[in-house]
Amino acid sequence: MKLLSFVKDGIPRVGALVAGGVLDLPLAYSSIHGTEAAPDFLYSMRRLAELGDPAVGVVRELIDRGRSDSDLLLDPSSIKWLPPIPDPEKILCVAVNYKAHGEETKHAPPEKPYFFPKFRNALIGNGDPILKPRVSYRVDWEVELGVVIGRRGKYVDEKEALNHVFGYTVVNDVSMRDWQFPPGWPEKLNAFGQNWIWGKSMDSATPMGPVIATPDEVGDPGNLKLTLKVNGETQQEGNTGGMIFGVPQLIHWASQGLTLRPGDVISTGTPQGVGEAKGKYLKNGDTVEAEVEKVGKLVNPVKDE
Repeated sequence: MKLLSFVKDGIPRVGALVAGGVLDLPLAYSSIHGTEAAPDFLYSMRRLAELGDPAVGVVRELIDRGRSDSDLLLDPSSIKWLPPIPDPEKILCVAVNYKAHGEETKHAPPEKPYFFPKFRNALIGNGDPILKPRVSYRVDWEVELGVVIGRRGKYVDEKEALNHVFGYTVVNDVSMRDWQFPPGWPEKLNAFGQNWIWGKSMDSATPMGPVIATPDEVGDPGNLKLTLKVNGETQQEGNTGGMIFGVPQLIHWASQGLTLRPGDVISTGTPQGVGEAKGKYLKNGDTVEAEVEKVGKLVNPVKDE
């Protein structure tokens, strides 16, 4: 399944991307069951993730029965997309998780994953503009595979880690490099003494989506092609096979002393090709396309704040 969050009549809803368009799941439930009331998990992706298999089973049945009914389908270009998980408790990102990216930015890979947070204020959905902050002139891109947690866990064993995955999404870890690496930043400090808050979590700095692809859609998360284009020109191209720490290891390390909850997102790092390494940065009028094989393509325009 490919699931998404969108707004209809001012109310967030959960939908499914099918061959004919976007299946409105609350509407499908009402139509099939002859009732105006639909379960709360059809209005909240995080709630759907929390309830797990029983709720997911209901969604699968709705998709099977409603995917061919044109009255229940919406044109994807007509909807207001939300981040697939609009309200995660935690967004955890991983620094320097691809050797080639570390080489291009002159950062040695860590001995264990180094996580930093991003905040909800930074979340935007497919089609929303990345606002180039008026205080930043080096706004960069980073395509990443996002892992959405579906099962609560702490001290998760690597062998069990994939059982905690609800699905996968696309994340663009937009970075304000002039704030992440301020002028005069001490050369002797390594990458992990950076200014992560301003450098990573200004408003609109975390485009996410367009969908969550369930594990059965994706298969091995360690062999997925990643691509990022700016105005149609390829800037990044890599494969999750190049990650230093794979998805099971990241879930294991992220859960050390910290409880992962349904709806939390782990963004797994970016391959080579970032703008900072080329002296290229996002500007007003650009269009950014971040794509992960088997998951989807996330498209966002860039606008001056």
